[in-house]
Amino acid sequence: MSQDYSQFVQNVKAKTAIDLSLYKEAQMKRRLESLRDKKGFKDFHSFYQAMTKDEALFNEFLERMTINVSEFYRNAKRWDVLEKKILPRLLKENAKLKLWSAACSTGEEPYTLAMIMSKFMPLQRVSILATDLDLAILERAKVGLYTDRSLKEATREVITSFFDKDPMGYKVKEEVKKTVRFKQQNLLADRFEEQYDLIICRNVMIYFTEEAKHELYHKFSRALRPGGVLFVGSTEQIFNPSSYGFDTEDTFFYRKLN
Repeated sequence: MSQDYSQFVQNVKAKTAIDLSLYKEAQMKRRLESLRDKKGFKDFHSFYQAMTKDEALFNEFLERMTINVSEFYRNAKRWDVLEKKILPRLLKENAKLKLWSAACSTGEEPYTLAMIMSKFMPLQRVSILATDLDLAILERAKVGLYTDRSLKEATREVITSFFDKDPMGYKVKEEVKKTVRFKQQNLLADRFEEQYDLIICRNVMIYFTEEAKHELYHKFSRALRPGGVLFVGSTEQIFNPSSYGFDTEDTFFYRKLN
């Protein structure tokens, strides 16, 4: 790691508690160099100095370092497993589920969960925590306005039931939006609540180092109740689930052992 980038990593951690060293260096450095160069800074030192004085630049940095590619019902077959197999078991054990969408990006994931939960109970009874590091992205999620691209895996029935057509795209209906509480959170630094029935954290782990992943899987395990489930992305299979107190319930679904 170059001295310039190393000092930048230290400065960012001191100011924000975001530890860039926990992300894969080559990917993260390349992404941030692209933003730095675009903004006309010759090194990370001058880029950081400018960030501390310019809130818009700092927010752009946060957007660049987080990965905001999402869509409704992404990898639809996995959501089908959640609906047909995982949720029925969880609801047998607990009538009111404690649900968390971690690293929720622009909100497609928690809203998808709400739409699926509506098949089991009225939306007024559904409550989902959705967290992300990026405040700007959370504000977009709260608005709930999406383009066709975000809805490419959603069925026509889902679109007509849960969205209003808007001149700019499709807007999530208010009764769906009310089920989700959005909150800023740093997965790597912050403490988690406990006794969750279901935690969804998909397509985020791939950007972390092995050490950071190891710590996060332990944190997710501690945050789940016995029998609770961690649902991960299609590139994030846990190869040694028992070392985190998990058993594989289905592909990409891990049940916490008693």
